[in-house]
Amino acid sequence: MSITNALVKVEGITKSFPGVLALNNVDFTLKPGTVHALMGENGAGKSTLVKVMMGIYTRDSGQMWLKGNKVNFKSPREALDSGMSFIPQELCPVPDMTIAENIWLGRENSFLNIFVDYKTLNKKTEALLSRIDVKLDPKRLMKTLSTAEVQLVEIAKAISLDNDVLIMDEPTSAIGEKEVEKLFEIVKLLKEQGKGIVYVSHRMEEIFAITDEITVFRDGKMIGSVLTKDITRGDLISLMIGTTLDQEYYKKNIPTNEILLEAEDLTIKGKCESISLSVKKGEILGLFGLVGAGRSEFFNALFGVLKKEKGSVRIKGKEVKIKSPADAIRNGMALVTEDRKETGLVLSSSVKDNTSIASIKQDVVAGLISRSKELERVNSMINKFKVKTPSERQFVGNLSGGNQQKVVLGRWVLTNPKILLLDEPTRGIDVGAKREIYKFMSDFASSGNAIIMISSEIPEVLGMSDRIIILKDHKIVAEKQRDEIDQELLMHLASYNK
Repeated sequence: MSITNALVKVEGITKSFPGVLALNNVDFTLKPGTVHALMGENGAGKSTLVKVMMGIYTRDSGQMWLKGNKVNFKSPREALDSGMSFIPQELCPVPDMTIAENIWLGRENSFLNIFVDYKTLNKKTEALLSRIDVKLDPKRLMKTLSTAEVQLVEIAKAISLDNDVLIMDEPTSAIGEKEVEKLFEIVKLLKEQGKGIVYVSHRMEEIFAITDEITVFRDGKMIGSVLTKDITRGDLISLMIGTTLDQEYYKKNIPTNEILLEAEDLTIKGKCESISLSVKKGEILGLFGLVGAGRSEFFNALFGVLKKEKGSVRIKGKEVKIKSPADAIRNGMALVTEDRKETGLVLSSSVKDNTSIASIKQDVVAGLISRSKELERVNSMINKFKVKTPSERQFVGNLSGGNQQKVVLGRWVLTNPKILLLDEPTRGIDVGAKREIYKFMSDFASSGNAIIMISSEIPEVLGMSDRIIILKDHKIVAEKQRDEIDQELLMHLASYNK
């Protein structure tokens, strides 16, 4: 397609970071009225290209055209003003502002260009949220929202700009099935208006459901572009990882009859109501529910992050008092939270420090931290999880999402847990890294341990769980063995009204 007929065209884009060639002579074209997916493993270059296009990163070489005009954005503001909108994977709201203030930040209605017209601002926000069927009060502070609600506000903000190009980087990573369906309706409407959408996602079912064209990246290079209708799931995976992927879900663990952990009547009003469950040695127990069902709140109650109003926890038949995460860790529990950037990592610290922080006491010799012992343990985890990093001194914020998640897992493995609580363990991670994590999960359970996993990805829940507990409105509404349930029944149980 010629430069004048394309919405966006980039040629020969190259971008380097210390020790990493993130983009290597990349070409890309976005046509009007299409959804174009960027696919590849974590670290392949997808998000880097998006950030170069938006002026977040400065390219080392190459050229870019927007609607036929050569551009070289020096800031996201220039890109926004020129007709490009961006929904980033890393959410960054202003927590002490309202939803309305966040959406229209810098574009507020005002009296005499001095006083903000909050009445008009809130009405505009209410109309915008209603358009995408999001039921939130425009006057709510962002810091009171869940991760999923923040994601919906970011989507609304991008749509409010009414630009010709919309870039979505993992837009569904924190929202439920119903919200995904609504997003797809909006995407189809934008296509009909002739707008172009760049869609970055690791969810294969979304790629085949919503996109028209796919460009595959590997190791910073563009491998090729293909019409979505002309490629199979298997062929796409092979392009992404450079080899075939015979089995997507690695699962060899076999549950025993020995109960490892029991939770009885765990209750925090408005967050989890009288939840009782057990998990056995060798078992992967799945927790499924729509956004707001109370899954993460249950984890926080179980791990001592939130104070329980009532309820008890038993490990190997013995009741334990868990009033804080430190109590949980002492009793052999570990929690991988759903938002690795917000609650899982210190992005400005090194891979080494992030990996060893929860188990640093193991490195104390004669009252002092043995740096050689710490380094040995950290490098063992880097090798175990195949973390792609120039060295253990690299800032963890410079790693791809998949490698960041591996650092979080490695940190908790070093605490020698017996019970692993995984909240969205593969969110925003490519298929190759997912399989590595699935293998770790299966091996971990097979070693006489247990996993409780929260996931919004139905294929993942069905593929990795031995047993599935379904939550709705903060309560357990059903429990099924993996061979008793399919996708349709799972969604029905999670959404039905008694």
